[in-house]
Amino acid sequence: MNTNLVINGVSVQGQAALTDVINPATEEVIAQVASASAEQVDDAIQAAKTAFKTWKNISDADLAQAFSNIAADIRAENAELAELITLEQGKPLGLAQFEVEGGASWIEYLSSLEIPVETIADPSGKTIKVYNRPLGVVASITPWNWPFMIAIWHLIPALKTKNCVVNKPSEYTPLSTIRLVEIINRHVPKGVCSVVLGTGEVGGALSGHPDVAKVTFTGSTRTGQRILSNSVDSLKSVVLELGGNDVGLVLEDADLDVVAERIFGSAFLNAGQTCAALKRLYVHESVYDQLTEKLVNIANAQVVGAGLNPETTFGPIQNKAQYEKVKGLITDAVAKGGQIITAQQNIPEKGYFVAPTLVTNVDNGIALVDEEQFGPVLPIIKFSDVNEVIAQTNQSEFGLGGSVWSTDIAKAEEIASRMETGTVWINSHSDLSPAAPFGGWKTSGLGFSFGLDGLLLFTHKQAIHITQ
Repeated sequence: MNTNLVINGVSVQGQAALTDVINPATEEVIAQVASASAEQVDDAIQAAKTAFKTWKNISDADLAQAFSNIAADIRAENAELAELITLEQGKPLGLAQFEVEGGASWIEYLSSLEIPVETIADPSGKTIKVYNRPLGVVASITPWNWPFMIAIWHLIPALKTKNCVVNKPSEYTPLSTIRLVEIINRHVPKGVCSVVLGTGEVGGALSGHPDVAKVTFTGSTRTGQRILSNSVDSLKSVVLELGGNDVGLVLEDADLDVVAERIFGSAFLNAGQTCAALKRLYVHESVYDQLTEKLVNIANAQVVGAGLNPETTFGPIQNKAQYEKVKGLITDAVAKGGQIITAQQNIPEKGYFVAPTLVTNVDNGIALVDEEQFGPVLPIIKFSDVNEVIAQTNQSEFGLGGSVWSTDIAKAEEIASRMETGTVWINSHSDLSPAAPFGGWKTSGLGFSFGLDGLLLFTHKQAIHITQ
């Protein structure tokens, strides 16, 4: 496996400190990665600036062919890429294969979009044409939960809009992103897409560089706030997809036989390590006991273990710090009266494993409910008045996603309209689409991704006024 940076189309060893890449299922070091020096970050950005002079003029046909080739190579290497994701991130191999295939499909969808030219007929008689011009160099900083897919969400929109891009993946999961950038570099000129490696210090050097025109970041609210602060002097554009504490509301008329599996899947997708996972579940008192019983049965049936084991359905938490945080939230909830209703499961002695955990007898005001756990534990809260629940949950500092579960779609839509989140799903959750804008309100983010509107955030508007 390659552990090098990719700068100006060339594989280059980092010149700074070594970082261990750990398999979270075994706690074994699977690779050591040398971080980029400040000079190497600058080299990547300067290479991107140079490449931009010609890349911005690439024809749409040539760009579409490059994207087609990239997607084809990803599919051809699905097995190797998925195994790499599982080794560094921990998720079951089937889920890693889904991540790879989903990434290829996402590229194909973005390739199909056309960057529009808007023509405006001014009342004075002149014609105005509004073009979307590329920005220049884009800095991308990606997280450890979906390392391959989210890198595609960052890199491909930047390239589609004819920008050049430099990515820094999480130091916990750099390996699959290195492979992705290597694949991209087979089909684009040198300097167009680079990757630099390291911890937050490298990310800071990248996002704060004066020659970077835009930063796209997925990760914690605290880091996103620092990136936004650092953007002020140069007035660079930022898109921040940050933390969420997504709420799900199960109404009394929900079809429990249908939605129980969906609720469990959306709450525990990737062992709960998904920004838009369902993270706190409010259930109407009339169906509370029935739904919790169904969820317990699903949770207890999971096979917890290493992702490369074909029997595994539930992998580890990705890193020790997050593992300790989740364990601490569970302990705190129990100390404050919370009841774990799932069975105690046998889990491997080594690895950052927490079995899927359902906690009842909790309410707003404790950390497990008020904070983002980002792990395999779900608080379930009984309610009688949906209006009170909406008022309570809207007080959260987060506003990424929410969901309403009901057979009455009109009523569900009315409730959704009052939820203060960037996305609301009805009878599903964390069900993202490349065609629909996705972004957070409040401290869950700034700007949005996906869809044509998200794509155009990687451009400048230029209006040309034509008078005959």
